[in-house]
Order: sequence, then C-alpha cells, then structure tokens
Amino acid sequence: MINNFCKVPLWECHSTLVDVAQGRKPADTVIRHANLVSVTTHEVLPDSDIAISCGRVAYLGLDGHTAEHCIGPDTQVIDATGKYVAPGYIDSHIHVESAMIGCGEYAKVVVPRGTTAIYADPHECCNVVGLKGVRVMFDDAKRAPLKAMLTTPSCVPAVTGFDDSGASVDAEQVAATMGWPDVVGLGEMMNFPGILGGEKNAQDEVAETLKAGKCVTGHYSVSETDRGLAAYIASGVRACHESITPEDVIAKLRMGMYVQARYGSAWLSLPGYLPQVLASGVDTRLITLCTDDNHPNTLVTEGGMDRALRACVAAGADAVTALQFATINAAQMLGIDADMGSVTPGKCADLVLLPDLESFVPEAVMIDGDVVARDGEPLFHLDLYRWPDFMTHTMNVGRSFTAEDFRVPVDRPDGRARVRAIGGIGGSTITQDIVVEVPVVGGALQADPANDVLKMAVFDRHHGAEGTHSYGFCTGFGVHGALAQTVSHDSHNLLVVGDNDADMALAAQTLVDCGGGEVAVADGRVLALVELPVCGLMSDKDVETVAAEVACIEHAWAHMGCKMPSPFMTMGILSLPCVPVLRLTNRGYVNCETFQFEDLLA
Repeated sequence: MINNFCKVPLWECHSTLVDVAQGRKPADTVIRHANLVSVTTHEVLPDSDIAISCGRVAYLGLDGHTAEHCIGPDTQVIDATGKYVAPGYIDSHIHVESAMIGCGEYAKVVVPRGTTAIYADPHECCNVVGLKGVRVMFDDAKRAPLKAMLTTPSCVPAVTGFDDSGASVDAEQVAATMGWPDVVGLGEMMNFPGILGGEKNAQDEVAETLKAGKCVTGHYSVSETDRGLAAYIASGVRACHESITPEDVIAKLRMGMYVQARYGSAWLSLPGYLPQVLASGVDTRLITLCTDDNHPNTLVTEGGMDRALRACVAAGADAVTALQFATINAAQMLGIDADMGSVTPGKCADLVLLPDLESFVPEAVMIDGDVVARDGEPLFHLDLYRWPDFMTHTMNVGRSFTAEDFRVPVDRPDGRARVRAIGGIGGSTITQDIVVEVPVVGGALQADPANDVLKMAVFDRHHGAEGTHSYGFCTGFGVHGALAQTVSHDSHNLLVVGDNDADMALAAQTLVDCGGGEVAVADGRVLALVELPVCGLMSDKDVETVAAEVACIEHAWAHMGCKMPSPFMTMGILSLPCVPVLRLTNRGYVNCETFQFEDLLA
C-alpha cells in the first residue's frame, strides 16, 4: 500500500539515508545514549544512538557503536541519557467524534501524550451528513502533524432496515473513496449479519476494499466462535475490537484475526480478558491497542493511548509487550509497517522520548523527525476550524416538544403492566433484555424511578415531520430527572431518557434549540449542557473548554444519582442496533441477536 502519511516517501530518499548511515552525509538529528525500546525483538537496548534524515531513521548505533559519524555542524543532537525512546503510539481504531471535537483539536490533545497515528472511522459524522462531511473532517485533520488515516465508514446506517440515519453509504461510494489519498481501509464492518447472510452491499463493500489492497476492519460483537466467526474472517475482515471474553480473544487469534484490545472512556473491555489471555501463553503478535471512544475530559485529565498502555501493564503485560500492541502490531495489522511501527532504519521517525516505562507519558514527541510536542504541550498552533453550514444545521425533528410527546398510551387498566426494558451496564457495550413492571396511570405507561426504571424515547432528527419515533424503558442509570443527547450511535437521532414527561420535553427541546449535544435536566431546570452544533456530535470550541463542559455534565449525572463511568457513552449506545442484546431505535425495539423487532409490552 502506498503510504501518503510520511514527509518523504522512502523511494525518494533512500539513497540519502544510505549516505547518512555510511557517514557520507550528516544527519538532520541524532539522538544519543537512549534506552531504545526494540519492539521488533522485545528488548530494551541501552546506550543507543539514532540518526534521522528526511524524516526517517537512517542509522542505529547499537552494541557499542555510535552515530558520531552522522553528526555534522548543523546536526541537532539530543542527549537522551537515562531516557527511553519508543515508536509513537498508533491507535488502531478510533472515532474522533466521540471526543466531541474535530481532528485538529483532537491532535492537540493526543499528540503530546504520544499518539502519532490513528486509524479513524468517522462513521458518526457520516451517519448524519454523509461522505461530504467526512471529507471536511479530514481537511481539518491535514492541518495537524498527527497521521490521521481514514477508514471509509462501512455501515451507514449500522444495520440496514432497523433505524433511520441522515445519510447512507453503499459499495459504489466505498469504491470511489478507495482512491482518496488519506483512505487506508474500510471502517468497522458492523453489519456482520449481512456478511454472514450474503447481503450484496455489505459483501461488495468488503470486496472493493480488498480489490484496492487495503485493510478491512471489523466488529464481531457476539461470542460465537465457530462457523459464524470463521465465515466473517474468511470474508476478508482482518481485525475486531468487540471481544468481551478470553475465549473470544483466543478464538480470534487462532483464526488469524487481529484483536484490537479496547480501553476508552466507557468501554473497558481490556482488563476483563487480557490477564487470562496473557496467562494462557498464546502469542500476542496479533493483539493491537485501541481506544474506540474517548470523552474529551478523559483525554485531557487521564490520557488516551498512554492511559490504555497503563491499563495493559496493570492487566499483567510487561511494558515492552504493551508497546508492541500500540506500535508494531498495529502497523502490521494496518499494512503500514514498511513505514511505521518501529524505530528501525528506513522507518519514519515517529517516536516518543519517555522518562520511564511506567507512565508512558512522553517528555517529547517526534513525527517525521520533527519535535511536535514537549512536556505535555503541542508545539504546533491551530486556529479553531470553521465548519460549513451543512454540518452545523442538522437538527430536523419537525416539532417543538411538549410533555405530551412523551406520553406512552397503552390499552391497559390503571395499575401495573409488564414491559420489555434495556438493562444498561456501566463500562460495557453489551446490554440486557429484561422484563420489568411499570405503573399505568390514565391509560399511559409511566417510569418507575423507585425501582430504577426510566422511560426512553428516540426521535428521528434527520427527516423532519416525516420522521418516526418510538418508546421504551431502561434500567441501570438510577437518575432523577431527564437526560437527552444527539450522540446516539450510530444514526445519532434524538435520544431522551427520564423519569417524568415534563423534564424529558425540556431536555429534548433544549437540544433542538442549540443544534444538538448533551443535556441533563431535573425539576424543570437545566443542570448542565454541552452544545455540539457540528452534526450534533462535535463542538466548535477548543478541547479544554469542551472537556470542562463534559466534566460539568458528568457531575450533574452523579448529582442526579448515576454511578456509571462516562454514563453518556453508555446511554449513547442504547440505540445502537448491532451490539447485543436489546436496543431502541426510532423504529422500535431491536433484538440484536435475532435481528428482529420486539414488542414493548411483554
């Protein structure tokens, strides 16, 4: 695969690298006396020198050899005595939109913490405004040094026929994007039922990606490890980030599938299986690391890939193995290892200078041989991006909300009725399909907050008065009041949860008025609001401001009674119709194991 993400392609500078390595030309930069983390051999090589030219590594001084012969009068020399040099971190699967900022602002916060490349799947934006919006997102990305590699959204909508998004993508469009210079593969193929069932468009999207010689990333969210998994992998899908159990992981590894170990703000899958996988003794060369979804306050206060690396070590991995997950394994999975993933001759000089192998927070970060961050701060400046109008006017619900919009009529006498409900689980993408009893008052179903049963509603926000809506119930959130958000995967319709109709109406109308976002309401008062006017998903403010707003709304959640980590993320997947077990879309309840609609009344 031709790599369009390096300062100078290898074919254009290889003779210069030869001259630098031989001492015939001086290097641009020489790093001296480093402890080099060799991810190719699982070693730490003490007192190593690294010579850099044309944005690439030209020479390694190892085993007593030095790079003194590469130093000229204009060579920048960096003394790394006592420090560790490792490859820059590669996030093998990320939805930038989950950070509620564009790619430029995202780079400002993740690059100083060591992430030098991302495999980004912008299917959130694409579900709202289509591939035209994806193109805008990556025009923003080009302003920053972060290597933002684009995987074309494959499932827009996520699973055909179960909800309504603002756009759609088919195989013909996928084929066209394979010629874009920043496209390196296909985004997560969530429509695994379509692949297994022979759905033409799903299979053709994979075929077009394979024809272009690019990587197909996956999403196999069921714990079936026999015929279905084999068929899914045989279709050409190379990787999956949806593993839940050690058995899932080992089965995928044995079948040659890369496992993208996930550790983001809310999806904390990695600690649940990595200790057992490591203890099993299986080879880990097919394990990569990804964050999938991170809230901005997580990125600002705790980190992104550096946080995931610390989680790997806490789960029992040694530091070098963890770094392999985040570097060479990811590069090999993505087919970019000829240019990235290790600090070795010929590779891009994307590297981190670490004070230790415990925090994984670098003192300095290089991309293509340039120091782009130091001491936790970016050395590049970006103005706030100016988003086009078609991405900032996406709330089209065709109504003004009142409490009556949240009344759920039922042909039952007053008393109690048995209904199906979604059981939300903090820290997990999996939900439960449970039956609960709720009050019936005046011919309408009511929430039952005393028993942690909240009412839900999903309104199509893309098609105006023609759009549909549905009602349901959920448990696990434990809040008093109402919550609403337009970050509701993957079609990003207007999702509202609450214990009373008046607060639910206020929450919904607040988001319509501000163009989308997240809001918490209690007792007729807005407690906290994060305005996300860009596709109802992203802010037009800087990352620090957005992080503070998200911290505020998480505090409001806690004040309302919720104890979940990053609860808005857990709420946001209640409408995702491709992950078990039960979800609510604007069309109704979806059983994500049988892929059939279910009745509200049990």
